[in-house]
Amino acid sequence: MKNDHLDVDRLKAELLGAITPHVPFEGWSEPAFRAAVADLGVDEALARIVCPRGAVDLAVEYHRAGDRAMEAAIAAADFTGMKFRDKIAAAVLLRLEAVDRELVSRGASVFALPQNAATGSKLIWETADRIWAALGDTSRDYNWYTKRMTLSAVYGATVLFWLGDDSEGGVETRAFLDRRIEGVMTFEKVKGKVLGLPFLKEMLGAVKAPEPADLPGRMGGAR
Repeated sequence: MKNDHLDVDRLKAELLGAITPHVPFEGWSEPAFRAAVADLGVDEALARIVCPRGAVDLAVEYHRAGDRAMEAAIAAADFTGMKFRDKIAAAVLLRLEAVDRELVSRGASVFALPQNAATGSKLIWETADRIWAALGDTSRDYNWYTKRMTLSAVYGATVLFWLGDDSEGGVETRAFLDRRIEGVMTFEKVKGKVLGLPFLKEMLGAVKAPEPADLPGRMGGAR
């Protein structure tokens, strides 16, 4: 494989496929990354070009692969007749179904490290953005931010609960998610009343959503 013909996306996908069998035992770690490189038989220098942070970059790719799988599942789902809060819950559950619990648990440990915390936060924001977009959100004002802020909090808390949920069929996770969404609905009601204040509405009128290339959580360009 020559550098001038390096297919970055393909090699990253191959590395991700090669590392996942090692993650349950080694975590998203340097030993797991090196094992994946050896299993794939690729030059380590090329692997480092694609993944400068090694396994951390593959943990990021695993998260984004889950987002893509969720988007496909949402596109194929029939949400006809569902309340919007139920659509959000269904989207979050589809996101959880798209990934392996052990791999996510290992990823949570990596993104909890101080040097990776910002990356983890951006990924959660990105997931919230993708959920809203998949559900047809077209807001471009301050609502763009508040929707993603509240859903990021709901999604992040739900993932942590799900990681420790051993209830049959994940019923406790669904109940937890419903409670978190109820809190969001309460927040939206309060927000609606507060925004009724003329001076505040005028102040927020200048707030606009960022251009697509500048979305928080968009690391490395296109999704």
